[in-house]
Amino acid sequence: MVHLDFPQREMAIKLVYYGPARSGKTTNLKNLHGRIAGAARGRLMALDTTDDRTLFFDLLPIHFRTGSGLSIRVKLYTVPGQVLHNSTRKMVLTGADGVAFVADSQVSETRANNESYANLKQNLREIGLELGALPVVVQWNKRDLPGPAIRGEDEIAEFAARGPEPVYRATALAGDGVIPTFLGLLGLTWDRLDKKFELASKFGVPRADFFNALLRSLGLEPSEMDAAEVPLRVLAAGSGRAADRGEPTGP
Repeated sequence: MVHLDFPQREMAIKLVYYGPARSGKTTNLKNLHGRIAGAARGRLMALDTTDDRTLFFDLLPIHFRTGSGLSIRVKLYTVPGQVLHNSTRKMVLTGADGVAFVADSQVSETRANNESYANLKQNLREIGLELGALPVVVQWNKRDLPGPAIRGEDEIAEFAARGPEPVYRATALAGDGVIPTFLGLLGLTWDRLDKKFELASKFGVPRADFFNALLRSLGLEPSEMDAAEVPLRVLAAGSGRAADRGEPTGP
């Protein structure tokens, strides 16, 4: 749950990167960590096992201040993908303001994707939420692998068209798609929180000011925002609004 301190003009947002083991959740955070300007970048805490799997969770704090003086801290978490760590996933998910589901594009990981997506829905229900009640984006990672090994572009477009969540393609190791996924999720989250808490009027921070401050912390120009935010769903939706087509069945 977002933390708001109106007298101190402080705000903290929690975003969680969810998905199967080795799908690229930690790689997303490491890439973001490398992009953030020094003053805004917190310490990346990554707790890995000897085989580079996340043992508990990763945490990356990003801190920046808007032109009106609102201090914002965005806390990015990952969850461990292994089945035996479900209690940890549920704990990390509690209080989340938005979720990025990182799916593995490899055909061999189809079952792992589906099971992790179902697990996300189940854990949300157990903490009193439904998938549609929380801002969610889907990232299909590892798009750089050989064609026969990964889901085809047509399959990804079909998935994007049948569900409400914005969908992004990524190669997190190279940094491709990492920033768009992050900005897309944070955009949805800000809109949801602004509607609920009237952030723009109470803090005097319009959406554009919030993102301009964020983009500066990432070393980006405001003019790069629009292109970065466009998800595959918008490009592949065809007819009708994707949000009206019901809940997706999973990656």
